[in-house]
Amino acid sequence: QVQLVESGGGLVQPGGSLRLSCAASGFTFDYYAIGWFRQAPGKEREGVLCISSSDGNTYYADSVKGRFTISRDNANNTVYLQMNSLKPEDTAVYYCAADPSAVVLRLGVRDPDYWGQGTQVTVSS
Repeated sequence: QVQLVESGGGLVQPGGSLRLSCAASGFTFDYYAIGWFRQAPGKEREGVLCISSSDGNTYYADSVKGRFTISRDNANNTVYLQMNSLKPEDTAVYYCAADPSAVVLRLGVRDPDYWGQGTQVTVSS
């Protein structure tokens, strides 16, 4: 059974940090690119960043460059999203997704193979 389980969300003040985790099981993790998406109330889902399977290349949305970092631990089938200098506009449900192609995650040409259930991040004073 394929699972992507996000954790680490919560309430944080502006300027603060959070680290989200995405734990994968049920598929060959090493072969999959992993992406983080977010959806704020009333807005469309937005791709935030992704990391490829093979060479570890990373791709970032302009809105998070310099503040968010993605990394993967293939030994533990986990991807991390380190979020620093958080802003109220970062408030959203954050989802991780997996697909063999990083292009799919970056360009949204079709839905990724697998999605997690999401974790809420709220940035507020």
